[in-house]
Amino acid sequence: MAYTIFKIGSFSLHGYGLMIGIGIIAAVIIATLRAKGAGLNADKVLGMILWSTIVGFGGGKLLYIIVEHDRLADDPWGVLGPSGFVVYGGLICGISFSVLYTKLTKISFARYIDLLIPSLAIGQGFGRLGCLMAGCCYGRPAGPGEWGIVFPPGCDAPSGVALVPTQVYMAIGDFAIAAILLIIDYATRGKNRTPGTLIVGYLLMYSVGRFLIEFLRNDDRGSVGALSTSQFIAIFMVAAAIVIWIVQKTRYKNGKNENENIAT
Repeated sequence: MAYTIFKIGSFSLHGYGLMIGIGIIAAVIIATLRAKGAGLNADKVLGMILWSTIVGFGGGKLLYIIVEHDRLADDPWGVLGPSGFVVYGGLICGISFSVLYTKLTKISFARYIDLLIPSLAIGQGFGRLGCLMAGCCYGRPAGPGEWGIVFPPGCDAPSGVALVPTQVYMAIGDFAIAAILLIIDYATRGKNRTPGTLIVGYLLMYSVGRFLIEFLRNDDRGSVGALSTSQFIAIFMVAAAIVIWIVQKTRYKNGKNENENIAT
């Protein structure tokens, strides 16, 4: 679980970066393999992944800077450097850019995002394993009889004390969400499924799970009143999912689901 996997000269391979890279590769492979079966344009799938990932990382970093702005004067590199992201910032910016991308390329947002969202959950799962290897996003001290992980010196987490493995729980949750979405996808394909079903399912499952896991975390991640920043955003994500579902059901019922715009 050391932060640095190996070091050759001035080059260091860190566990966090390695897991992020594996997650992106896995997401791309799975999405492109599924694109043909779904009748979608693989090139546009790749373009959507590429640009949404870039914008998403920028959004995740921006929200981290906002949340940690009070540290900026004392530790500018710690805040502005390559470590430190807030997932919801990445989600909001990445998905928002996906809407723009589909408008510019004249493809159906609902259909393409449904294809990509299980891959997003898989990528997040690997990212959380990266958090485990770096020691970030750590949990509170484990109580008697609770499973805990002791991090070595050099990690972001406090060393020498057993902590609730929130990173493991989040990774399991992300992979479980991906599996559920893929099962729903294959079970409902060709059965008049409302486009947007998978993005709605993802937002609901991820937001509820994230809201609950926040009670176990003990790292500094900002707050809004009695809630952590992520819990506060999760409430709006659930509301957004409900609105998307209502809008999509209405559009699909009225025959305006944009099926004619799907690029193949």
